[in-house]
Amino acid sequence: MFTHIVQLPRKIKILIMLLCDVILLPLAFWTAIAMRLGTTSPDTSNYEILFVLIVLFTIPIFVRIGLYRSVIRYVDDKIIYTILLGVSLSVLLLTAAVTMGRFITVPRSAILIYWFMATTYITISRYFARGIIRKLEPSEDRRDRIAIFGAGRAGMQTALALFSSKEFLPVAFFDDNVQLQGSTIAGIRVYSPEDALKVIHKKSIKQVLLALPQVSRTRRKEIIQLFDGHNLNLKTIPSFQELISGQVRVEDIRDVGIEDLLGRDIVPPDEKLIQLCVKGKNVLVTGAGGSIGSELCRQILKQTPEILVLVEMNEFALYRIHQELTRLFPYIKIKPVLGNVVNKEQMNRTVKEYSIHTIYHAAAYKHVPLVEENISQSILNNVMGTWSMIQAALANSVQHFVLISTDKAVRPTNVMGATKRLAELTIQMYAKKGEASTKLSMVRFGNVLGSSGSVVPLFKEQIKAGGPVTVTHPEVTRFFMTIPEAAQLVMQAGAMAEQGDVFVLDMGESVKIVDLAVKMINLSGFEVVNNETGRGDIAIEYVGLRPGEKLYEELLIGNNTSQTNHPRIMKAQENFLEYSYLKDKLEELQKLCMVNDTASILKLVKTLVPEYQMAEHHNSSKN
Repeated sequence: MFTHIVQLPRKIKILIMLLCDVILLPLAFWTAIAMRLGTTSPDTSNYEILFVLIVLFTIPIFVRIGLYRSVIRYVDDKIIYTILLGVSLSVLLLTAAVTMGRFITVPRSAILIYWFMATTYITISRYFARGIIRKLEPSEDRRDRIAIFGAGRAGMQTALALFSSKEFLPVAFFDDNVQLQGSTIAGIRVYSPEDALKVIHKKSIKQVLLALPQVSRTRRKEIIQLFDGHNLNLKTIPSFQELISGQVRVEDIRDVGIEDLLGRDIVPPDEKLIQLCVKGKNVLVTGAGGSIGSELCRQILKQTPEILVLVEMNEFALYRIHQELTRLFPYIKIKPVLGNVVNKEQMNRTVKEYSIHTIYHAAAYKHVPLVEENISQSILNNVMGTWSMIQAALANSVQHFVLISTDKAVRPTNVMGATKRLAELTIQMYAKKGEASTKLSMVRFGNVLGSSGSVVPLFKEQIKAGGPVTVTHPEVTRFFMTIPEAAQLVMQAGAMAEQGDVFVLDMGESVKIVDLAVKMINLSGFEVVNNETGRGDIAIEYVGLRPGEKLYEELLIGNNTSQTNHPRIMKAQENFLEYSYLKDKLEELQKLCMVNDTASILKLVKTLVPEYQMAEHHNSSKN
């Protein structure tokens, strides 16, 4: 019988609960009178009308306060407050009815007993119904059992969203708040994090969801490490900024990313700095379809520029970012320009047409192995493209020009790094000449998580395919930063520029790539294969360093650095080449690229960037 009731439509279940209340309310009043008079057969013939009135004015109250809107299967402790409110209003109306109707035979103290009995009966009925429904619910066992870390508002909303999903069944909360521990929220018990592993084992939980949108990154890292190595799939909800609407959806839940393990909190941006070069200005971003370029565009548009010009040579990438930005910022003029930064005439025309105030130059070929195999085209794009954009900026009196550089430009061991160092030198060449009205600067930083050139997307694909995860060398390390943080720091650094400044971002501690691989495997709920026992799910294989690849990256060429007003931005003092000398060499380099004379190109690059250590296959090349 109960199984049949559980499968009834929701409206029928609500009607059943309403009918139960129609019976329980008069029963509570009768019980109160019987207890007051000390008899099981009290004489109520003089005020039988009150039993009808109680139902007539209490049921509408219950409907009004939303008692019948709650889903019985998910009721929690909060329903007690709703019932108390409804019964209290019922008692007030009952007292008024007894007084105005002059029902002198009704014991006045019975009304207080009625308040207690009605609250008890209605509450017990809800929890009794919840217990039956949960026990007989046929679909529960087929869903993945999940624990939620964070029993606050976000956690509660997440639990309610998951209850209606067909994939997950929340069965436990973990929370640092001692006052919440031991309580029940949305019908789920809240446990201390100290008991997490024991509860997970007892309840056969396979996934843990972090509902901690406001927690510090340091604490988030500690929580993730608590579950490390226990074959648990960790997921998380979006950040606090993404939850402004106050609504959590199942589709917003994502796997815990490696960015959650960086272990340092983002410094809130200085609003004055981040707005200085973009608010109300005409801004141009090259490489607008790339990972850094596209994030720069998003951050710029948040500061309401007058116009944003997107320069991108990849048609699909330009289409995609233009569609996204126009959807998110329909009130700002956004102009897509399909073009190549090497095309000096087009770039000059574009900068002039839109009266650009600020340029962020993010366009570059950055995949180290591909650049090693396509030297001429990479130098044309990375070096000559930068030269072209600087000339366009100077010719049109652009106020700020900011180059997005890389840690690979420091003592480069690959062509990509050497081209970026040459791009830096090109900027310094004009800055030191002393005639530029444009404030020229560059911002140097390491890898950004999730970029097209990052190992993170590669590792995700390899894990999804079942492995193996390929690492170049057991000792290789890299600096990492999230894309939004990098973009914000670039904007702030550019605003602090005076002339020819080399800004270096504080990337925190370097990360061993093999440790990164292990963490990503564990976060996905898998175990790394043990080479000795053969046990595990996904293997890690070492494939050797690629041509021109370093074991570790550096951010500074020398030790001459100074701190700026921003805790995450430093300024470096580095060598530069004189304008007349470098200009002639750049023209020579451009001609060599046009005829693809690789040997001469590398020789000239080595002359201009003496710190450049060519890869072995270049040293042995005869071309």
